[in-house]
Amino acid sequence: MDESGLLDRIVRRQRETKAVGAVRLGDVVGQFMEGRISPQHNKFGPVSELWSQLLPPELFQHCKLAGVNGGQLKVSVDSPVYLHELRLCGAELLNELQRHCPAARIKEIKFVIG
Repeated sequence: MDESGLLDRIVRRQRETKAVGAVRLGDVVGQFMEGRISPQHNKFGPVSELWSQLLPPELFQHCKLAGVNGGQLKVSVDSPVYLHELRLCGAELLNELQRHCPAARIKEIKFVIG
């Protein structure tokens, strides 16, 4: 279910349970956070934490996690030099992420300049 559909479902449920028909925005946002964002954080939060532990500080400061989509972790790198270094150790990084964060279901890492 996409985010819009989830939000619509929450609003409908709120309307059905309220006698007066009014829906508090805070309630809707809270339910949305619980239903959509919290599970994503639980799934991918450990990836971010592990990433910072796997890389040496001088390499870590030149890249950032840009997102996960379809099992692909996208990493934005600020320089071709560091892009090359990350690609050299990409297979090892992927193995560690898969081993320590299986819930994220990362199948590949894509390094991009950005």
